[in-house]
Formats: sequence, C-alpha cells, structure tokens
Amino acid sequence: MAIHIPKAPGLAQMLKEGSKHFSGLDEAVYRNISACKQLSQTVRSAYGPRGLNKMVINHLEKLFVTNDAATIIRELDVEHPAAKLVVLASQMQEQEVGDGTNFVIVFAGALLLAAEELLRMGLTASEVTNGYESALKLCLNELPNLTCYQVTDFRDEDQVFKALRTAIMSKQYGNEDFLAKHITRACISILPENTTFNVDSIRVCKILGSGIHKSEVVQGLVFARQVEGDVSKKSNAKVAVYSCPFDAMQTETKGTVLIHSAQELMNFSRDEESLLEKQIKMIVDTGVNVVVSGDRKSVV
Repeated sequence: MAIHIPKAPGLAQMLKEGSKHFSGLDEAVYRNISACKQLSQTVRSAYGPRGLNKMVINHLEKLFVTNDAATIIRELDVEHPAAKLVVLASQMQEQEVGDGTNFVIVFAGALLLAAEELLRMGLTASEVTNGYESALKLCLNELPNLTCYQVTDFRDEDQVFKALRTAIMSKQYGNEDFLAKHITRACISILPENTTFNVDSIRVCKILGSGIHKSEVVQGLVFARQVEGDVSKKSNAKVAVYSCPFDAMQTETKGTVLIHSAQELMNFSRDEESLLEKQIKMIVDTGVNVVVSGDRKSVV
C-alpha cells in the first residue's frame, strides 16, 4: 500500500503533481530574459533588405525557406511562456499593421538585454519598468518632431508611391521602384470613399513562363487557365458566374443502365445532350455570352 506524502504548505500545495515553481532573479527573471533573447537572436539576422533566409521545418515535416518573421515564428511553435508573450506581441503587430513583426521581436530582445544589465547593477524590476514607461512617454512626445514624410492625399500616386516604396524595399530589394508603381495603382483603384481599405480586394495571380518585370495591373478578374471553346476574346460581355460545374447533372447514387442496341445508346446520349442544350439556350436567351464555371465545362 502506497504511503501518502503530504505536500509542503504554500503555493506548491495548490499546483498539480509535477508542476514547478520558480521565483527570484536567478530562477525566474534571468531565465525568461534568456529565452526572449534567444528568440530575438534567431530572427535578427533576417531583418532588413539584406536579411538572410531561414530554413524552418515544422512539426508536419514541411520545409519553409523565408526571411519573413511572421512565418518563422508561426512555424517555430514556441512553448516558453515568456517567449510566447513576445510572439503574441509580434502577431498583434501583424494583425494591426501588417508589417514590422521582426522589429517587435528584435526591439523587445534589445530592451530585455538592457534590462538584464540594470538588474545585475542592483535595480529592482519595478524600477526598470518605471524607467521604460518614462522613456515611452518621452518617445511619444518626440516622434511627431521626427517625421520625414507624411501622406496627406491617399489618392495621389506620387505621395503613396513614396510611402509604399520603403516597405517593399525590405522584401524585394532592387525591384522596389517597379513593384511600388504597380501596387500604388492597384491600391488607389480599389480605395473606397467612406469605408476602410480591404486587403482582399487585391489578389496576385502567378503565371509561369516570365519574370517579375512582366507584371501588370488588371482591373477585373484573372483566371490562370485557357478558355473552353474557339472564342478567346469578347468585348462588352455579359457574364454569368457559377460556383458549380457547367456540365450534365450527376446523380448522388450509382446506377446501372443496360443498353441492348446502338439505337438505345444514341437515344440515351441524345437525352443528356438535349437537356444540356436546353439549359444553354435558356442562358443565351438572357443575353449572356460569357460563362465562368467553378469546374469543368462540356462543349455542346
């Protein structure tokens, strides 16, 4: 019979079996700072236009080669509680702004590195926190005076171009002028009057066989496939869009059809063709001359 050994009173008695409790500078604070610094050093070399690519293999054995900090930290699956806070901060930056995730991690690591030196000098954690809060207020007061450029008209291509060029340069260094011009045109063209900007209104369609300098901005929809039929161009078209296949109806259950003669085979095929032809005629009678289907098409 096993002997029940009571736990020591205090916090250990409240935790479940196998839990660990750390406290103090050496056990808790320095360990947390070390974990955050290691995460910062992992993505620091991928920062900026000359940043190095990282090779990441996630838990599903999928390989990623990228210098995007958002992708790196998403696939790393960080488990340390303190490092997770830094990851959550970078993810919030990604959701709110859409960029600057690497800067958040690197900046947090630099602040914690300086905080560690202050703690070893004898300052308490609350004193370091108060100092950083005072520095934050000073920075917020000084930032408006350090503005080098400001966009006043979001529909002016020259102003928007200068703002987008710096962000694109960190990902496509050397092609920033060409891409910024096209992205500026695309963003201004779908900019709404009253509502907020919707990122999903702009899509990228990649077509094999050429380079980045063959990119174009198309007002409308682009389908990366060939047309079904002989007509490849239509102006002032009336378009019908279907999410279902434009084909003969398929039954939900399987069946067997016994055909005894060639005439029965012709009649069976003719019935399907007649039904599909009737449906197409109904569409043509409405004035539609272009059909976009979500699946394969039959030519009648």
